[in-house]
Amino acid sequence: MWYIYAGFILLGLFLLFLRFILGPTSSDRVVSVDAMTTVTTALLVLFSLFFKRGIYMDVALVYAVLAFITVLAIARYFEGGL
Repeated sequence: MWYIYAGFILLGLFLLFLRFILGPTSSDRVVSVDAMTTVTTALLVLFSLFFKRGIYMDVALVYAVLAFITVLAIARYFEGGL
């Protein structure tokens, strides 16, 4: 059953990657990268549940925090604050 979930998540990643490549503005690209990090975090959580390994959950948490900090830095850069 988890193969179906992983397939939908990978399909979502593919569509977000297309938005990143084809995005007409840099804001579209930043939003797509942020969404890709969120979907990748969900994929890591799914792997953690499937393999019954808690370390993947820790990796997903650290990855999500770093992605959040990165998006804040990029948003600040677009505002001209950096």
